[in-house]
Amino acid sequence: MNTHEKYISRCIQLAKNGLGTSYPNPLVGSVIVYDNKIIGEGWHRKAGEPHAEVNAINSVKDKSLLKKATIYVSLEPCSHFGKTPPCCDLIIKNKIPNVVIGTVDPNVKVAGNGIKKLIEAGLNVNVGILEDECNELNKRFFTFHQKKRPYIILKWAESQDGFIAPDSTFRESLNNNVSKPVWITNPYSRQLVHKWRSEEQAILVGTQTVIDDNPKLDVRDWTGNNPIRVVLDQNNRIPNDSHIFDNQPKTIVISKKMRVVLRENPIFEIVVLEKNIATQLAEAMYRHQIQSVIIEGGLQTLQTFIDANLWDEARVFSGKTSFIKGTKAPTLRKSYCQNQLICQDELKIARNHD
Repeated sequence: MNTHEKYISRCIQLAKNGLGTSYPNPLVGSVIVYDNKIIGEGWHRKAGEPHAEVNAINSVKDKSLLKKATIYVSLEPCSHFGKTPPCCDLIIKNKIPNVVIGTVDPNVKVAGNGIKKLIEAGLNVNVGILEDECNELNKRFFTFHQKKRPYIILKWAESQDGFIAPDSTFRESLNNNVSKPVWITNPYSRQLVHKWRSEEQAILVGTQTVIDDNPKLDVRDWTGNNPIRVVLDQNNRIPNDSHIFDNQPKTIVISKKMRVVLRENPIFEIVVLEKNIATQLAEAMYRHQIQSVIIEGGLQTLQTFIDANLWDEARVFSGKTSFIKGTKAPTLRKSYCQNQLICQDELKIARNHD
């Protein structure tokens, strides 16, 4: 790893601190180097707050060193006025002569304009350092701006014999010694799922999942922001006293028609869902500026996205329990690129590069 790669790697490490809190902005980290030493660093924490470059510059104690320093940033500095002034202007104002950038910002408001502005100001600009790693860092942001849809993560847990839920016979065999739902995975795996929820902007489930489990879809076993709840309820079958109508996280109900819910929270998105359902759901989430979603629905909801080839990651847990009969797990014809054990549970992760 050369010098530029070392410092861009540090930018990526810093940027990850903003995962789950920077939406709708990208994850960005920045370091400032003088005489081969880091004299300042920062990352973007939250939309509306200072960007990574601003935090890095502000952290430098001796500002006179900036005129002889190099600023590293994982994503192209912004060149437009949003909730904060352009970072390009701040870099130019502080006369930082060298700028090293991981990758270009795909947002049409930036998209090379920041780089152009820095070059026109006479700065030495180097672009494309650890580019693949920087693109991976902002896979959610890039998918949203380039594909006009959220980054889609499928998640489910299946028994040792390939079921996501047991039939009534298995439930009766438990003699009511355990409460619903019947857990496939251990508490550590379930806590990891809550961590994932805190990192994604939204979570989506179908009607039957809400009716059967009455889930809260929050991060109660972790810390961080609760995701936006997106619920597919075409025929308005979900009871009004369900947890999803509890006025806690923002909730979007996708349905064929409006309904009366005596609470302020739900937002109804009216969509005629007859064909290309996965595409229509993705388009509805895009309209609500949702950059990433973790889909935790049942078989029908998950398989709908799989069959449409409209997904980016699949995260599948396999527990030690066997059900013999029940609801079969979704069929995913992809090889898993990552496997790990969480106590006795196996977690398999697939990426869709098609």
